[in-house]
Amino acid sequence: MDTTTDGLKKAAILMITLGSEASSKIMKMLPDNIIQKISYEIANIDYVKPEERDTIVNEFIEMQQAREYIIDGGIDYAKSLLNKALGPQRAKEVIDMLNQIQLRERPFDIARKADLQQLTNLLLGEQPQTVALILCYMQPEKAAAVLAEFPIEQQSEIAERIGTISHTSPTIITKIEKVIENKFSNYVENKTEAVGGVQTLVEILNSVGRGTEKNIMQVLEERQPDLADEVKANLFTFEDIITLERSDVQKVLRDVNKDDLLLALKGVGEDIKDFVYSNLSNRQVETMKEDMQFLGPARLSQVEEAQQKVVATIRKLDEQGEIYLRRGESDVIIS
Repeated sequence: MDTTTDGLKKAAILMITLGSEASSKIMKMLPDNIIQKISYEIANIDYVKPEERDTIVNEFIEMQQAREYIIDGGIDYAKSLLNKALGPQRAKEVIDMLNQIQLRERPFDIARKADLQQLTNLLLGEQPQTVALILCYMQPEKAAAVLAEFPIEQQSEIAERIGTISHTSPTIITKIEKVIENKFSNYVENKTEAVGGVQTLVEILNSVGRGTEKNIMQVLEERQPDLADEVKANLFTFEDIITLERSDVQKVLRDVNKDDLLLALKGVGEDIKDFVYSNLSNRQVETMKEDMQFLGPARLSQVEEAQQKVVATIRKLDEQGEIYLRRGESDVIIS
């Protein structure tokens, strides 16, 4: 639960909205210090505006949906479903908010971040009830992998204890967490975090101007041709529009600004123009060809800017799950 002042006020309003019966059941599961803070907020709320109440209830529902999606299929699965339900911007806000809250509220965060083998080695010497408690707070897939490393006779004992845990004193959790953190501290302090890499570079290049992208790729091809090939295999450019499925191209053409498309096509070969035309009606093609004749010469920078706008539309549809882009050797489907 978010324990900032704003978070406590939201929790208090939610409790008031849910009513005394439901709220009392929730309160019983909270630590004493949080109960005191929320109770103080409730006591100091005289009136709740209907729109404020509705916003907080909707936020609570969205957060719960996000939690369930993450538990069911992980963060990418949650993002995909939330994108469909809430749109990409709101989905990102909910995921970010949930991540911030979980970082503050969930015990044994150090165990969730630890290397699987190191975690297993350290837990093998712990009591079954301690292992069971820690696994309850871990990612299901990681908890399953840890459990599988224990001797068979211990697996069933730990599983039984997990199944029978209902409530645990916050004091006990804190004590166990401190012991575990002390054991993990040396490992975590020395652990390096994965940053950078090809995918990070691709994401950056996907956001820069076309001229900057070309300059960077040209230097990469000269200095590190293998890296350049790997980046190009994952980088979507305007010319890659021919790799899209017909149905996806038609979605793009419905969303893209027609003037941008017209200008973007001035800088490509006939094969790409023909591909785009093949996804338009005969009347639309005739109109575009006429407009292109009247358009006259255009600066390269203008053409590249228009191509970048079209690519931005393609990437937006990709992020929303409306289309999918081929990257590297396999198709990445975002639905």
